[in-house]
Amino acid sequence: MIDARSRAGGLFPIQAIRAIRSRGARCALALACGVVAAPHVDAAGAASAPLEVRDIRVQTRHTFGYTCADGKTFKVTYLNAANGQSFALVPVDGRKLLFVGVIAASGVKYVADRYTWWTKGPGADLYDTMSGASPKPVVAGCATIMR
Repeated sequence: MIDARSRAGGLFPIQAIRAIRSRGARCALALACGVVAAPHVDAAGAASAPLEVRDIRVQTRHTFGYTCADGKTFKVTYLNAANGQSFALVPVDGRKLLFVGVIAASGVKYVADRYTWWTKGPGADLYDTMSGASPKPVVAGCATIMR
């Protein structure tokens, strides 16, 4: 997993915050965001709930292993939707964050919370965008593990 610096809390729509207070976080967030979590058992046999957004249909899903200059290894799953959007599930600080693809001058750039996952060919770096005007990578020199 990628270990990054401390992170600030994310923002929720006001409707979600009100619903959390009145009905409980799990139900409220699912209803407010239009997200459905269905029971699922992963390849290791552990119970988990896959993310499903009703209005976005995933067309392709690819998982790649990465190894970084500091020796860390982890997997990133890339999702391409039928509507042209792209996403990446990247482990940061012991949790998987859903990054959304955005326009980049070169390579493919994904953002989530305060982080940017920027891939260029087989290489990638993770940036904490709150660490200054020109942030240096929190995790640098990552390369796709070729089998």
